[in-house]
Amino acid sequence: MSEVQSGQAEIKKYQTYALNVDPLQDDKATEIKLCNFSRPHMRAFHCSWFCFFTAFFIWFAIAPLMPEIKTTLGLTKQQIWTSNICSVAGTIFMRFVNGPICDKYGARIPMGFILVGASIPCAMT
Repeated sequence: MSEVQSGQAEIKKYQTYALNVDPLQDDKATEIKLCNFSRPHMRAFHCSWFCFFTAFFIWFAIAPLMPEIKTTLGLTKQQIWTSNICSVAGTIFMRFVNGPICDKYGARIPMGFILVGASIPCAMT
């Protein structure tokens, strides 16, 4: 946060929190209450672990399904290798695309759009 000139009140979105916070570190939480979904700290915590789990599930969902996909689509070993290479290349490309987007909008908004978009084909498998 930027410094506040003396005599001016600091503007905060939340005046009180459900958790103990450190005002010297921009009100970062100093404790974790797992069964608490209050804003902003614990809701962000629960959303982040849920997004990580979803991304992890989407990323590794194809490996156990590969034998079924291979027989259903009639893929050769060469086609599977090509799809794996394209997957890695797409990941590298998206890192270059998402870097500037995350710099401009922050990580949460692009992550949300990517998870929503990627969850549709994952759910359809």
